[in-house]
Amino acid sequence: MFRVLKKTLGVCFIGMGLGILLVLLLPITGWLFALGVIIVAVGFIWLAC
Repeated sequence: MFRVLKKTLGVCFIGMGLGILLVLLLPITGWLFALGVIIVAVGFIWLAC
């Protein structure tokens, strides 16, 4: 049960981060781009654990 929840949260983090990156590639602002990259990285780390 916890494993399924963990994978779901990881996928949500990756999706949210990619969404932020795709939306913000139009007006490129450094800190929002970094935030998207960090969220995607957290998602992958979450899935790897």
